Amino acid sequence: MNNQKKARWSKFLALAAITPLVLTACGGGTTASSGDATTLTLMDYYNNDPDKGLIQSAIDKCATDIGVTITREVVPGKDLIQKVLQKSSSKTLPDILMLDNPDVQEIASTGGLAPLSDFKVDTTGFAQGMLDAGTYDGEVYGLAPTANTLGLFYNKKILADAGLTPPKTWDELKTTAKALTSGSQYGMAFSAVATYEGSWQFLPFMWTNGGSETELDSTQNKEALQLWKDLVDDGSVSKGAINWGQGDVKDQFMAGKAAMMINGPWQIPALNEDASLEWGSVQVPVNKAGQTPIAPLGGEVWTIPQTGDKAKQAKAAEFISCLTAGDTQVTLGAERYTVPTKPELAKEYVEKMPDMAAFTEQIANARSRTGNLGAEWPKAATTIYTAIQLVLTDKATVDEAFAQAAKG
Repeated sequence: MNNQKKARWSKFLALAAITPLVLTACGGGTTASSGDATTLTLMDYYNNDPDKGLIQSAIDKCATDIGVTITREVVPGKDLIQKVLQKSSSKTLPDILMLDNPDVQEIASTGGLAPLSDFKVDTTGFAQGMLDAGTYDGEVYGLAPTANTLGLFYNKKILADAGLTPPKTWDELKTTAKALTSGSQYGMAFSAVATYEGSWQFLPFMWTNGGSETELDSTQNKEALQLWKDLVDDGSVSKGAINWGQGDVKDQFMAGKAAMMINGPWQIPALNEDASLEWGSVQVPVNKAGQTPIAPLGGEVWTIPQTGDKAKQAKAAEFISCLTAGDTQVTLGAERYTVPTKPELAKEYVEKMPDMAAFTEQIANARSRTGNLGAEWPKAATTIYTAIQLVLTDKATVDEAFAQAAKG
């Protein structure tokens, strides 16, 4: 979630507090969803191919399977929440709504979504982290067919030529990154930008080390921040990292300007376009051997808005069950380089997608960003990326950074 999105959320929640009946849009009033339950409306933000077309194929298949016609509205990601707000106010919410998983709890807290239990949707067998992402106040409001997370990519040729193997611990990461730094080539690249992307990339190091967003000024979090500072201070990571989004990090890696990078599997199609680039991936290194790598969960959750039309909501529930069924998960995962959210599918999926093995392992222990703090997560994320910026620009020490960032 970026700063613009956060501002829209503030407006959304303020209006929700003023006009809760408009947001819930229930109680028997007429809505735009009233009518034939064989026609449904759907809204998502997959507005670019290949995702747009791949999701459309999955929508079409499930529409046929449950016997409905679905009219789809696709909006840019940055506009989705504002669009939801507008449709809530005019009582024209779609029957099916896709949300970025960190947004689910905030929408659910307004009363704008229906619990899946109302329609007996089976939520068993899903990775706990993904269930946490779709849960508010003990009720599951959304499910995701697939998810993504972060890992460590490495240039196979560069490491092989140096006689090195992918690092497994922070000490190995520092020595390997330093050894691979030469001339215009840095050993490592990550995003430390002052947005939620910067926080997202830091979370694997923070969480794996036992740190938590509930106590940001902890020793474990400071140790993770010290690692990032050490990598920048010794020249293994470019100071430009404070301005890089994850797309920029990928560009550095593809250009041979970084031998390793922290990034997600959504970059794999671009990496594979360069036939000369031999890459591999492993889980994010741990501080000490024996720790479990824990990374954040990314991915979109499918929900049922409170439209007031129970027949259409029931059909929407059937759609979500179809979209998150095992065969759909494996198909979408293979097509989109995302990981099925049911761990029981991992073996089948990795056999089909060996390049995704590390990410599939990482998903098993991945964590929802909103699992602990719920609607308070954006505040913590802002403190995290602010602390990173303060340290990497030498405006605060590692020991001071989180406390200083929390003051705003």
